[in-house]
Amino acid sequence: MLKLYHYPQTRSIRPRWLLEEIGAPYELVRVDLAAGEQRTPEYLKLNPNGTVPTLVDDDLVLFESAAIVQYLAEKFPQAHLAPAVGTTARGKYYQWIHYAMSALEPPAVTIFLHTTGAPLGQPPPERFPQLVPTARTQLNAAINVLDNELAEKEFILGGNFSAADVMIGSMLGWCFMLGMAGEDARNAQAYLGRLATRPAAARAQAD
Repeated sequence: MLKLYHYPQTRSIRPRWLLEEIGAPYELVRVDLAAGEQRTPEYLKLNPNGTVPTLVDDDLVLFESAAIVQYLAEKFPQAHLAPAVGTTARGKYYQWIHYAMSALEPPAVTIFLHTTGAPLGQPPPERFPQLVPTARTQLNAAINVLDNELAEKEFILGGNFSAADVMIGSMLGWCFMLGMAGEDARNAQAYLGRLATRPAAARAQAD
């Protein structure tokens, strides 16, 4: 059985959401970051970074949320969460997964760490507030690209929900929750509203 090491409100929500969309059985192992369980020798053997998520599938151990999401979407093709290999839709699918990690996440994390945030279970980092204005500009530009893309689309690839929506939606949701995104990004807000109605998303956020 698949085993996912998880902590709420972290990047591990992404593979958990996808697993709920797939409907495959899995074991959820909660790693208490506040208590430092991610730094135990046992856990570091699985994930030497001491972070979540980590996925164990028989002899395979994976960390990095985007890699896990892509792996799961391909492992369960019957769930139709990734376009066919070699199609133009597959190219766009890769684009938006990487966009979540390269365009959205870095400036959002910079804003978080250099204002009021801190990694769970760790002391507040040294803050450099002078980094925040540039990060806000970068994040607003990235969200604007998504807002324009979603103007006439139900999901990021069009009419079909995919694992790319898990990646984009989880990052956008975090940005809106922490007040990093402006109210003028109305297409993005409406998109998040549609994602929130998905039963799998609700189950993934339940605890």
